[in-house]
Amino acid sequence: MYVSDESTYFYGLIPIRFETSEIEREQILKEFPPPLLPAGEENFLLENELNGNLVQVRLLLNEYSVETTKTGKQYLKIKLSNNAGTINTKMWDNQGAVEATIPLLDEYSTFDVEAKVEEYKGYKSLTINKLSPCTDDPNPFTLLAYTKHSIEDLTVELFSYLNELQAPFKDISLAAMHQFWDQFRLRPAAKGHHHNYLGGLLKHTVGLMRFARFILKFEDNHYQAVIKLINHVEKAHKRDIWNQIQTATPNPQQLVWKETIDHLYSMLYGMMGHMEKEPKYDLIMTSILFHDIGKLLEYDHAGKNYEEFKYLFPTADPSGLANRKQTGIKMDELGVMIGHIPYGVLMLSKIIESEGIPVSLEDVHHMSHCILCHHGLPEWGSCIRSPQTIEGYMIHIVDYLDSRYENTVEIK
Repeated sequence: MYVSDESTYFYGLIPIRFETSEIEREQILKEFPPPLLPAGEENFLLENELNGNLVQVRLLLNEYSVETTKTGKQYLKIKLSNNAGTINTKMWDNQGAVEATIPLLDEYSTFDVEAKVEEYKGYKSLTINKLSPCTDDPNPFTLLAYTKHSIEDLTVELFSYLNELQAPFKDISLAAMHQFWDQFRLRPAAKGHHHNYLGGLLKHTVGLMRFARFILKFEDNHYQAVIKLINHVEKAHKRDIWNQIQTATPNPQQLVWKETIDHLYSMLYGMMGHMEKEPKYDLIMTSILFHDIGKLLEYDHAGKNYEEFKYLFPTADPSGLANRKQTGIKMDELGVMIGHIPYGVLMLSKIIESEGIPVSLEDVHHMSHCILCHHGLPEWGSCIRSPQTIEGYMIHIVDYLDSRYENTVEIK
């Protein structure tokens, strides 16, 4: 039995326990290697630099604009980033620098920057002396924020759960990871709301599995387990309210669990309409793996490849992808037209078909339904008016809880 360093989850309620030996751990990491993380010297933190320092650093372009000073002179206002966050910069129009630099900013997204550290009223920025576009493939982990949790540990935990499953669910899950792991291991789960950093999709997926295991493996009754989870939300919400009251300027909008408790009870009532059904653990875990896997296509960022498009649409001409300019995390211009929820069903169906995995028609529909309804309500993006199975209610509840709990933790 392996117990992770973070032995509990969700305010200490959920135990993180799974069986895997050191040999099995090594086998998992060999078959599904984690991404290469940057060494210490590759981590540039502006706050550690002194005012007036000259720095040389590789940064990612987020956006730029041409601004005008009070004296009518043009300058470039450029927002760059690396894995420590956003960096505000400017470039003065010395010797026609603005006109010469704009075409580079329009064509390239990653730059080697030579600049001077400036500090004004406690805020640091960079004044750029020189920008040189990079043409080699960057390591996205040097340019974008990424999870501070051990990706190795998250990987071992994920595959320990998947290896417990029975056929056909284990076959479907492992086939998907063999196909998509290279990108699944590094992708964000969102642009801004939750898990919006590299490794976020992996961490969020494991988070949902922790909730599902608590409900179905660690508690005797899944209804009682959900009630315990809601009770913990209520306690956390009351603590947050009291902490806000004690601040000089309380702001209810900062309360993570604001207006969530009634919704959770509503979903519990929906579960109660399926009292005669015993939830299928393997089906739920496989659905969790696929619930956000469509985000491989829905988002774009530096370091992403487009193999998922080619996998889903092998006869389509992919030449339009060749000259894309990748920057920070943003919606993919094609992926946003479909969205991660329908993509998840497409990817599930394609894996089953391409791998020739025997599965019942009922299970295909139940998994597809879990993916389609995991946002819970149509106004939140659900493709179904409301969940129609106990598994559908449960996958929404665990997704709802994990996405909001993420915004309560200090270490992402």
